[in-house]
Amino acid sequence: MEIEEQVINIQGVDVALFRSQRAKRLNITIKPFTGVRVSVPRSVSFKKAKKATEQRISWIKSHLSKMQKAEGLFTVFNLDTEFQTRAHHLDIKVSSTDTLRCVVRDNKIAVTIPHANQIADAKVQNAIRKAIENAWRREAKDHLPFRVEALAAKHNFTYKNVAIKNAKTRWGSCSFDNNINLSLHLMRLPDYLVDYVILHELVHTKIKNHSSDFWQLLDMVSGDAKKLDREVKAYSIKIY
Repeated sequence: MEIEEQVINIQGVDVALFRSQRAKRLNITIKPFTGVRVSVPRSVSFKKAKKATEQRISWIKSHLSKMQKAEGLFTVFNLDTEFQTRAHHLDIKVSSTDTLRCVVRDNKIAVTIPHANQIADAKVQNAIRKAIENAWRREAKDHLPFRVEALAAKHNFTYKNVAIKNAKTRWGSCSFDNNINLSLHLMRLPDYLVDYVILHELVHTKIKNHSSDFWQLLDMVSGDAKKLDREVKAYSIKIY
């Protein structure tokens, strides 16, 4: 039987090789709390994948070091963590079952774990984060489209559609045909900065670049646009 996943150690670094149906080439990813993972196409043996990964170990160590520093900025959830979104609060409990379970219901992000000593595991931490992001997604869908509609009407902008995405590189974007994409992580920002990001994208429905004309119009509808822009940049979209 063909191996689907294998953990190897290269110069003290644990690397997870896993078979991928979609991968067309070897792809190395290093993410917080998940470590180093290498997707291996069906056409490549694990032996060849290991050799290729060994050749990239210096690069891996360099990026892993940066990622480990970044991990120190993330919340490490435990049974006593008090975490609140706009409309939900996190509730972590130990259950007698053997199943990790995360449910967003009413105003609660309910997480049950089989054993208290497992809460620091990457799998549990990532599951908690996914549940929190699901709560933010619900809140974003309830709030952001209506805010876009209100601000567009107030300032005479037109747009096509609003989509909520789990974007972690940009707070928002506007397509060439005026579809507006907003990150669910906007729900972490204060209302006035949420409005600023929305206005930023609405201005892009008229001006597709960041020219002086763009900033002049954005300043007209938002107030001190450059100051607000600096405030948004003070937040990390990836780290919470």
